[in-house]
Formats: sequence, structure tokens, C-alpha cells
Amino acid sequence: MTIASIRLGALGERLALPLVAAPMFRVSGPDLVIAASRAGIIGAFPTSNCRTLDELDAWLAQMMAATRGPDGMARGGPVCPNLIIRQARLEGDLAMLVRHRVELVITSVGSPAPVIAPLHAIGCKVFADVASLAHARKAIAAGADGLVLLTAGAGGQTGWANPFAFVRAVRGFWDGPIVVAGGLSDGASLRAAEVLGADLGYMGTRFIAAEESLSGPEYRQMLVDCELDDVMTTRAFTGLASNMLRPSIVAAGLDPDHLDETVTTGDTRKIFGAEASGARRWRDIWSAGHSVSGVRAVAPASAIVAGIADEYRRAG
Repeated sequence: MTIASIRLGALGERLALPLVAAPMFRVSGPDLVIAASRAGIIGAFPTSNCRTLDELDAWLAQMMAATRGPDGMARGGPVCPNLIIRQARLEGDLAMLVRHRVELVITSVGSPAPVIAPLHAIGCKVFADVASLAHARKAIAAGADGLVLLTAGAGGQTGWANPFAFVRAVRGFWDGPIVVAGGLSDGASLRAAEVLGADLGYMGTRFIAAEESLSGPEYRQMLVDCELDDVMTTRAFTGLASNMLRPSIVAAGLDPDHLDETVTTGDTRKIFGAEASGARRWRDIWSAGHSVSGVRAVAPASAIVAGIADEYRRAG
């Protein structure tokens, strides 16, 4: 039994690898989550990827059915919804997760306090996404069961802290589960995260290139073609520090060296959001983490996990 399985209890015992296929906007859908779960890792998805509560209901029903055995018991890695706290639909999304009795939830963008009690009431563990020691302490005080440490190098909205320093600092006051997010692309980096003191690793960029993801073929191929130097950190598209692919910015007709870094989140919603008349973030301008150099081919999620598992064993 690994330290991760001890800290995670029954959920950890079902994992073949201490890994989370990270929840990614417009990328993580039922097929990817199911494939990840069946491969023995945690399959996560943002509930905001569902346009309506009815669609969320249908996604959860599909995922739960596909990851249960004939006896109705969950098999493989947990299906893990990601709840954005500061969103208008929080109450409805939360009620849907309670109705489906999910086992694990990751919260982002806000304190997990509003959702802790109802999720704990159904036996669900709650991991909070944090990017600073102050937020980590607040999440612990609110009753979070685990922490996802958003570090420098994560794709999309990114953290600023060095993962070595962040994990060690949090381990100084927290003995619960830690997930490190940012910069992991293979089994060696996953093993290194454990040595640091993390129990689980987050990988997002690697799974954007999975055949089961919701990303298009052009996006997947760009990940294969790109390397670390093709990733840039900018506020221009979200109003927050985000890691984006320079080639996608160029393809959208923009100059990555002359972007407006002073815009607010409200400004960027108008310029690059769903109602924008020109290039749109996520649809035309794509994100990736520093780990993009580790994406060498488009492949099924099961093959990606198998490769990481082999690297992980050899790194031990």
C-alpha cells in the first residue's frame, strides 16, 4: 500500500497510478474521463463543460454507468467533477453532484466552504485548488480533505510558485493529501512529485492529445509539434496569468510579442470570450503547460497511461 492510498483511503486503493487526468475547459468530456478511470487513474472534468444542468445530469449518468461493475460498485479511478465556486450555476451543479453521489470533487476559483457540508454528507471527499500558502490554510480551515497545488508551468490559468518550494512549504503544516499541478508530463516527473511529498500528480497537457479528448485534431497536432519554448505566459486572453501556445496566437492573426497585458477579466470576456466576433480563447487560441515537450504523439488515453506507468516503474 502506498502513502497515497493510505491518505486517500479506499479511493487510493483503486488507483493503478497516483495520477489525475486534470479537468480542462472544453477538453475534458465523458469519453476522456471514462478512459482515464478505466485505466486506473482519476478522471476529472469541469462541470462548466456542460452547457446545462440536463447535460451535466446526462454526463454523470454516462460516466457512472461506464465505470461500475456488474455489482454496481465503482471500478478503476474515481470520476471527479471540478466545481468552479464563483459561478452563477454553483447551486444547481452542486445539487446534481449530490444526487449522483460522486466520490471526489475538486473545487476551483474560490473557497470550498459553501460545498463542503453537502458533499461530506454523501461521503464525498473535497480537494481544493490553491495557488498560495494563504489559500491553502483557508481551504484546510474550511474542511477540505486534500489540496491541489497550482504551480508555475500549469496550462491555462497558471500558478506562480515553484513546485519544489510550494509542496515542501505546505508539507510543513499539512499532513493530508497533496496533488501537484504544473510541469508533470511523464512517469519520472510523477515519481519526483512523490519524493517531494505529493501524493498525486496532475497532468493536463498530456491528455489534451488523447484521442478521447474534446480538442480538435489541429490542437492535438500543435501539441505534438510544440515544445517548452512555444509556451508563453500572458494575461491578454483571460485577465489572469495563463500559459498559452504562441503558434496558436500567431495562427489567430495576433502578434504574441505585442499583446495587451493590462486588460481585466471583464475586458477579455468581451474581446476573446464567447460573444467575440474575432479570434476566441480556447476555441482558436489554445493553452498548454510547460510539459508540452512531453507530448510526442496523439494516442488513446489508455496508451498514454500505460506509457506513464512504465516510466514510473523504471524511475523507482
